[in-house]
Amino acid sequence: MVHGTGRRIRKATSAEGAGESGLAKLIELHALNSFGDMLITIALASTIFFSVPTGEARGRVALYLLITMAPFAVLAPVIGPLLDRLPHGRRAAIAMSMLARAVLAWTMAGVIAGGGIALYPEALGVLVASKAYGVVRSVVVPRLLPSRMSLVKANSRVTLAGLLATGVAAAVGGLLHLIGPGWPLRGAFLVFVIGTLMAFHLPHEVDSAKGEQRAVLHAEVHGESAPPPGAKAPKASLRTVGPSVILALRAMSALRWLVGFLVMFLAFLLREEPIGGLRPTLALGLVALAAGTGNALGSVLGSWLRTRGPEATVTAMLLLATCATAAAALWYGAVTVVLVAGVSGVAASLGKLALDALIQRDVPEAVRTSAFARSETLLQLSWVAGGAVGILLPLNGVLGLSVAAAVLGVVLLWTVRTLFRVGLRGRPTAPRVA
Repeated sequence: MVHGTGRRIRKATSAEGAGESGLAKLIELHALNSFGDMLITIALASTIFFSVPTGEARGRVALYLLITMAPFAVLAPVIGPLLDRLPHGRRAAIAMSMLARAVLAWTMAGVIAGGGIALYPEALGVLVASKAYGVVRSVVVPRLLPSRMSLVKANSRVTLAGLLATGVAAAVGGLLHLIGPGWPLRGAFLVFVIGTLMAFHLPHEVDSAKGEQRAVLHAEVHGESAPPPGAKAPKASLRTVGPSVILALRAMSALRWLVGFLVMFLAFLLREEPIGGLRPTLALGLVALAAGTGNALGSVLGSWLRTRGPEATVTAMLLLATCATAAAALWYGAVTVVLVAGVSGVAASLGKLALDALIQRDVPEAVRTSAFARSETLLQLSWVAGGAVGILLPLNGVLGLSVAAAVLGVVLLWTVRTLFRVGLRGRPTAPRVA
């Protein structure tokens, strides 16, 4: 039965030329990565959040944000440019991110029962290694793209594999936690050791930098010509990748902000004030299930939509998320909270695929991997900002969701204004390269 299941999984991941190009190996590696990350998440959540009263849990999570998220906000902008300078060592970078998490998971397993402060710096290390993997994975996908598959479809397959693995890991992690609080981390150690070995089995094209250059994303004055050779480039910023890419980055940053906000805010809100007469664990479970289902649905829709109107797609996702959040604020209840969790999952997943399609369309291949690295870092920082707001706001459902709807509304108006100016297929703006 195991052999037959494995054969069917390999057949699914290798479809449409993914097996020949090597994309199938990346899909399987990403599923393993998501499995391990989920085991670590279960171990941390059970110790920091579920094992203590709500008031103490909020203090612990605030401490977690302070010790892990604040340094990460400083380190995250460095991750993309640093990895961008290692085009010939991407397999090694993936392997090192896996190995680092394996070592940290084993170390955390010995101290997690006490929940002491020593746990938090190790959690920061896991977070940084996980995000470094995410950046490298984003820039590797175009290198392994089959000739008959679009980038948005390839990314949707990778994302869907990770989501399916996360669902399986949630069940496995729950069973391991019944044995002891450190056992999910020991399971994660084994998973990441296997992932370290699998990283070196990725195709050699992953380490190829043929035709690539490093993007210098700086402000461009209208009509300004490229600086002469040897001249100092202006200050870097996300301007010259093209107006459509900037539009999608702005919209996706808001959607990632919403996801980070909902994760932190609803986790405490539903535990302190259950909705619809539901038990706290059941309410949290329904919200998590809705978010996971939304993510999977977004990946499936992304594969079906391919690259049709990505500017309109990402704007529509921002509009949908804004409306759902506003509705949840106006008619706060079990149905609307579950709805906003599911909609945020769909919007963030499909919006990210639309952003990838725009980078593929508007950014020249010579600098595309660099643009992926830097955009991924920006989105990760947006999640951190949303989580920080979610932990700081009072536990009032109407107030919190109203604040979220207001933030999304402002970004939506800005995005729609830009969309009318750019059009559905704005002319690609070629970025300067170094």
